[in-house]
Amino acid sequence: MHTQDVRVTIRVNRRLKENAETLFDYLGLNMSNAVNIFLRKAVDQKGIPFTINTGNFVSGELNSDETTRLFNDAVSQAIEKKQKKGLPVARYDTILKKAYLENIDGTREYV
Repeated sequence: MHTQDVRVTIRVNRRLKENAETLFDYLGLNMSNAVNIFLRKAVDQKGIPFTINTGNFVSGELNSDETTRLFNDAVSQAIEKKQKKGLPVARYDTILKKAYLENIDGTREYV
């Protein structure tokens, strides 16, 4: 941590956290990086940096099962598409805390 960094603690749904970590892993990020990106973008735009709508609400609540299914399908399809093209897939090693590219043969190139 840098001397000006502070710790922020938030509560989120366990499944949401796991899905977010899967996405951020795919993007080569960790949770802290992603939250910092969101906060920087919000400050730059002086508001929420994306459109918020009620399109996925059921009885006033998000249908989390459907959202989770769609998210997992999208991530799987994106990975499969890259692998079919022989392209590496961006991942994040939570033990080493480093981003890497996973090649089609399973080898890793840490960045």
